[in-house]
Amino acid sequence: MAVANAAMELFKGISGLDKVVLREPSGCSAEATFKPPKAIRGGIPICFPQFGSHGALELHGFAKNRFWSIDTNPPPLPANSVAKTFVDLILKPSDKDLKIWPHSYEFRLRVALAPGGALILTSRIRNTNTDGKPFTFTFAYQTYFSVSDISEVRVEGLETLDYLDNLKDRERFTEQGDAITFESEVEKIYLSTPIKIAILDHEKKRTFVLLKDGLPDAVVWNPWDKKAKALMDFGSDEYKHMLCVEAAAIEKPISLKPGQEWKGMQELTVVPSSYCSGQLDPEKVLQG
Repeated sequence: MAVANAAMELFKGISGLDKVVLREPSGCSAEATFKPPKAIRGGIPICFPQFGSHGALELHGFAKNRFWSIDTNPPPLPANSVAKTFVDLILKPSDKDLKIWPHSYEFRLRVALAPGGALILTSRIRNTNTDGKPFTFTFAYQTYFSVSDISEVRVEGLETLDYLDNLKDRERFTEQGDAITFESEVEKIYLSTPIKIAILDHEKKRTFVLLKDGLPDAVVWNPWDKKAKALMDFGSDEYKHMLCVEAAAIEKPISLKPGQEWKGMQELTVVPSSYCSGQLDPEKVLQG
């Protein structure tokens, strides 16, 4: 079949699942697999048109459980784009979807790799209703980060912000002034967040930098030990080596009239750091 660019390959993966692999000339690669009806744990599940369980749909909506099609003739990259390797995936509602969420839309997800290994996800959601009706939705890139030890991880950029605590019926609180560290289960929705957030892994001496646009909120989640044991597709000790930090639009749902389009972007990069020896200035990471 035709592909969007020569650096994109389509394979059959485990259990016959379709797998898309992007390869950047420097050697970096990224892949994704899809299989309904259950979402694949890990990676970056797409939460649409509902985040969480606050609504009539299944947890985090249905987009993460659907087969997407590949656009074999996608729009070109912008002339000033640093990324040259990409794939465009498209999701449109099935008859089944229209019964549970009666709105017509086109969801275009561009996954791109930039030199140095930056992973860029750009979502464009357009209201294609022909009945003149608007619709609203919430959204998140549910990004799972692999970390060495959750007790040695800190998140910079969310200090002093208001958040909704999902463990306390979304009661609103204000975060303390220090970086976020982890000692127990956490599921918070931070509001009016900056465009950059840093996740510092002391033991691995590396920092994940999350850059976002069009996504004002940020979710921080780790199930900790008791909830991890209750999750069917989650190892009882795996909570120690993961953290979700999710660029999102939740507090104020996005509303689109017919013909209108929304765009939300997330860029992930990894930079080496020696934060544990005091050589990394988090402010430079966030501001740079």
